[in-house]
Amino acid sequence: MTAHPNASSTPSPQASPSAFVIAITGAISLACAMGLGRFAFTPMLPLMVHDGLVDLPGGSWLATLNYIGYLLGALACMALPLLLRNRTPIQLRQLTLPLMTTGLLGTTALLFCMALPWHALWALARTAAGIVSAFAFVYTTAWCLEQLAARNANQLGGLIYTGPGIGIVVSGLVVSKMALWQAHAQVVWAVMGCAAVVLTTFVLHVVRRASQHERATPSARTSSHSSTAAQTVHGAPWTAEHILLTIAYGLAGFGYIITATYLPVIAHSVMPDSSLIALFWPIFGLSIAVGAASTRLIAPWRDRRSLLVISYLLQACGVVLPLFLANSMGFILGSILLGLPFTALTLFAMQEVRRLRPLQAAPFIGALTTLYGMGQIAGPPLVVWLLGHAQTQQQGFAIALSVAAASLILGAVLFWLLRWRYPTVPHQQGQ
Repeated sequence: MTAHPNASSTPSPQASPSAFVIAITGAISLACAMGLGRFAFTPMLPLMVHDGLVDLPGGSWLATLNYIGYLLGALACMALPLLLRNRTPIQLRQLTLPLMTTGLLGTTALLFCMALPWHALWALARTAAGIVSAFAFVYTTAWCLEQLAARNANQLGGLIYTGPGIGIVVSGLVVSKMALWQAHAQVVWAVMGCAAVVLTTFVLHVVRRASQHERATPSARTSSHSSTAAQTVHGAPWTAEHILLTIAYGLAGFGYIITATYLPVIAHSVMPDSSLIALFWPIFGLSIAVGAASTRLIAPWRDRRSLLVISYLLQACGVVLPLFLANSMGFILGSILLGLPFTALTLFAMQEVRRLRPLQAAPFIGALTTLYGMGQIAGPPLVVWLLGHAQTQQQGFAIALSVAAASLILGAVLFWLLRWRYPTVPHQQGQ
């Protein structure tokens, strides 16, 4: 028998990453962009204040600039399909990975920028970090959920959202340990940058494998998806349901951000001598990871709006609990209640997006992320204003946390109204 002449010269296509690897890659991407690029600032703020690099109002404005950047990045994600309206749907889809990669590489570079001694650069770095983290979040979410859907593994979506929690745990423990070693804040920022290099390298390796496999084995699914999307991607209307979902999700941005920005500072103001303060932020991050991973146990037919109602109410309790139980147990329980639904509610909202807009999820995700970013921006300036007008720092934080909890309760009410006004059949859920 004569062998085919090309049998030995034609390389077989590289194996596609499994659904589990895709989900873990998404988690690592979000751990880098969100857990390190955005939320490492929270445990870093007391260290920067201690080292005399910033004061509390200055740190608050650096946080605000990061949230403004996140909003600008989300707006860019939402506007991109409009700016490129002459592109075909498949061409728009091909931008997902480059923008995701840009977000991760930008996050890494900007962490190193915070290690530089040029204070004037920090404002620009935190603003830019917000922009690129929005790119990473939106396009990591869009790519991973699409990849999981192609593998019939939607139930693994929750693993993606363990990433921010894992990043928060790592950053919190690294900062607390290096603070015990009396390391300077700028050295700690450099360590964060090195960690981001490792995480980004892994993500890029998996993404390259997945891209090579898709190029080598184009599927009928992609072509049919593109053909159908071409008919709808530019003309899908916004309804009252879309608008209410976007507003309700945006309220979560304001509801969590004060605690997420000032948790160690608030704890220091209430319990200045407690040895457990350094653990509250890692507990918050660990709770995020546990909550996201636990979503795998939720039946796919459960109405996501009902789950969002529960999530918002849990977070509202977590925000105000330290006001009524102003001790270590109150802060630990508050961190857990705030963290458990933190990214789980993001997953539920993104699943609603895919249910309502299965063929153009990224722009809709960008819209939700925009409102979420607007909510985040409002938090730190409110705290600065209240601290300047309240009789004590504790009173200022108490008022701010009460307003934040009220916004979460309002969000829960809106999701309840959505469930009541727009009922769904079970097979529509968890898509």
